[in-house]
Amino acid sequence: MTDQNPFEAMMKMSQDWAKSMNVDMDAFTPKGFEKLWPTMSKETMEMFFGNGLNPDGLDAKTRLLLTLAGLTVLGAQAEAQIRLTIRHLVEAGATKQEIAEAIAQMGMFAGVPAVTKAMELATEVLEKDESA
Repeated sequence: MTDQNPFEAMMKMSQDWAKSMNVDMDAFTPKGFEKLWPTMSKETMEMFFGNGLNPDGLDAKTRLLLTLAGLTVLGAQAEAQIRLTIRHLVEAGATKQEIAEAIAQMGMFAGVPAVTKAMELATEVLEKDESA
């Protein structure tokens, strides 16, 4: 009989099974997954969640700025989603100033660490976009 906790044994068994299904799983990174998700065109974004859906409603850029603000106020923990949102914001025509203001506005609600993290992620995406 082993001294191993039943939960730990089940976790180990699940990890071994997952590795047997995909041997490269150890090399998986969120940034690698992000590369698989294309940036939608501005027209596509407008059609599906902008004025194409509701002509009198919010445009895609405004919706994405609200999404960025929401992701920031949640603590900027969803790094892949923040980077993806910023990529789409750039495509939708948002300026660096607008992106920075959407993040900074959440400082009162999310706190300085969350705003700092979101700004770092935004800078990473925007600098990469400039070098492309």
